[in-house]
Amino acid sequence: MTILLAITGASGSIYGLRLLEELLRGGHHVTLVASESGIEVCRYETGVELSVSEAIKQLWNLPDANLNLRNVTDLWAPEASGSAAPDAMVIAPCSMGTAGRIAAGISGNLIERAADVMLKENRPLLLVPRETPFSAIHLENLLKLSHCGARIIPAMPGFYQKPQTLDDLVDFVVGKILDQLGISHSLFRSWGSEDQP
Repeated sequence: MTILLAITGASGSIYGLRLLEELLRGGHHVTLVASESGIEVCRYETGVELSVSEAIKQLWNLPDANLNLRNVTDLWAPEASGSAAPDAMVIAPCSMGTAGRIAAGISGNLIERAADVMLKENRPLLLVPRETPFSAIHLENLLKLSHCGARIIPAMPGFYQKPQTLDDLVDFVVGKILDQLGISHSLFRSWGSEDQP
C-alpha cells in the first residue's frame, strides 16, 4: 500500500511518528511531508528532525525502509496529481488551519493539494485532529470534510484498554488509524477479546 503521511503544526506529532513506524515495519511505501509548523512542533515535542531523511530512517533501525520525503512547497510532486495519487493519505496530527483550508478547497501547498486530490479521486483521506475544545468553525469544517468523504479520527484514546503508559495511549489512536486503512495490527486488543467483558 502507498500512503502519503502528512504532519502539520498541531500538537501530537507523536501520532504521526508512531504511525510512520508501524507503516514502515509493515512494508508499506510511505511518502512523508510536513508543514513548516509541523517540523517545528515535532522538533519541540519529540526532538525528531523531520527534514532529515536519514535521521527518520534510523529512528527504528530501518535503513532500507520504503520512505520518501517531500517538501511541503513541492507542488510538482506526483502526489499532487490524481494520476499518481497514493492509495491513502493520513494527516496526523491535523491542525485546524489545515482542516479549514482543505474544507475550503484551498491548495496552497502539497498537503492541501494532495488532500484535495484524495477527495476528488474518492480515495481514503484520514484526518487526525488534535485540538480542544473545538469551536463551531472547527466542527463545521470537520463536518464538511466528512460529507466530502474524509474520515475524521480525533486523537481520543479509549480507556477500556486500561492503558499503563503514554505509549499505550498513543498506540490506541494509531491502531484506530490503521483500522481505517484496513491494515491489521497488534497495538491494542479489540473490544470483546478474552480479557475484556
